[in-house]
Amino acid sequence: MKVLVIGASGQLGSELCRMLDKKGIEYLGTNSKDLDITDWNAVNQYFKEYRPQLVYNCAAYTNVDGAEDKPGKIANYKVNVIGTENVAAASEKFGATLIYISTDYVFDGNNSEMYTEKSPTNPQNEYGRAKLAGEQAVSKIMSKYYIIRTSWVFGEYGNNFVFTMMKLAKTHDKLTVVNDQIGRPTWTKTLAEFMSYAVEEKLAYGLYQLSNDDSCSWYDFACEILKDTQVQVEPVDSTAFPQKAYRPKHSVMSLDKVKATGFEIPTWQKALRSFKINLK
Repeated sequence: MKVLVIGASGQLGSELCRMLDKKGIEYLGTNSKDLDITDWNAVNQYFKEYRPQLVYNCAAYTNVDGAEDKPGKIANYKVNVIGTENVAAASEKFGATLIYISTDYVFDGNNSEMYTEKSPTNPQNEYGRAKLAGEQAVSKIMSKYYIIRTSWVFGEYGNNFVFTMMKLAKTHDKLTVVNDQIGRPTWTKTLAEFMSYAVEEKLAYGLYQLSNDDSCSWYDFACEILKDTQVQVEPVDSTAFPQKAYRPKHSVMSLDKVKATGFEIPTWQKALRSFKINLK
């Protein structure tokens, strides 16, 4: 099978490529310099020449606050909507299966219960709106696809909350972290493993939600990250850290559909421990 990884140098793409390498699976990885997914002609030509049978689209504009203002708003739309449409159209044209990564930000966060794949969407920021539009493009254009919503991603490659807390802990004795936003952290390794699992196990095409198990606030997450340090972590509400983009207050997504496939999902605490051991 000819495999194409788009966004191979990003946080998730790098993790996915490392996993494919370990499995001995050959693939072609691209970054934005190799392939501009916002350019249909470039995408069409690339697919025509390589003829991928499986496409992992890990490319995304992920600056959530930046997407609220120009030029970030334009870049967000071009990459997450136009780029996704182009990759989906080319994948369908050449008969490839597509894996597209979406986000918990497609929900408004006002639901006190877990969000399922069938829960109504209502994104409240530009990033969430663009990712939802990407979902809709994939499901409308494609016949063979997996849309995987995820949340609170952390991993070895790229900037993320875990690295931010670790870095701040080196120069601060006390940190304040918001405790009124609840979600599920996701280790890129767990996400990459499910992306591959969906293909290998020939799961039914469609929409899935994947994060690590259990839920927490950012404060809880920070406490676990720094529990082996002397840093004091104090909870505050989100008004203490005003941000341009709205963040869902409660975006805990149900994992039942993925669990029903037999895929084992470690808790975020176990994933974090494994992640920190891997760093050492």
